[in-house]
Amino acid sequence: MTRKFEDKQLLVATHNKGKLEEISALLEPFGVSVVGAADMDLPEPVEDGKSFVENARIKAHAAAKATGLPALSDDSGIEIDALDGAPGVYTADWAETETGRDFVMAMTKAHDELVKSGAPQPWAARFCCTLVLAWPDGHDEVFPGVMPGKVVWPMRGNQGHGYDPIFVPEGYDVTFGEMDRWEKNRISHRADAFRKFVAGCFG
Repeated sequence: MTRKFEDKQLLVATHNKGKLEEISALLEPFGVSVVGAADMDLPEPVEDGKSFVENARIKAHAAAKATGLPALSDDSGIEIDALDGAPGVYTADWAETETGRDFVMAMTKAHDELVKSGAPQPWAARFCCTLVLAWPDGHDEVFPGVMPGKVVWPMRGNQGHGYDPIFVPEGYDVTFGEMDRWEKNRISHRADAFRKFVAGCFG
């Protein structure tokens, strides 16, 4: 049985302003006020987990322990079948440079690795998102979300972020990078996880 969320304030363990706004809007109907990790001057913990759920748990429990508030975190990325699930939890790491994140470089790397692998197209892939809600007493609830699809080349579209320009979601012929962001937010891996979160903790 999923533990229900009965508090009035939720800490979202992210320093990403866009993600914070997205979650705030989602929780507005439930009368929950949302505060971000940056507002609480929380440091970003080292994410050394080997899976999305491990990394999400690290962030959620660190934030809950530091503040005494229930904390929600997510970890997400893209898994490409022909690359044995890579980049997976290292999705953002593939984009790291000395001056910040370069996702064009990361997408190019993914394509180069696919070509090197000799795998035939279509290149099956999925975006994954795991949400973890942790309470200060150490209890947590886990909500995984997924959006299956395929990797395409060349890059298409300048909407969204990350690897969106090379990912075509199942049932569509446009990339996330070409898709209206409201449509993407309706069908995405994060939307799938959020639906489970709301059903489990507020339903």
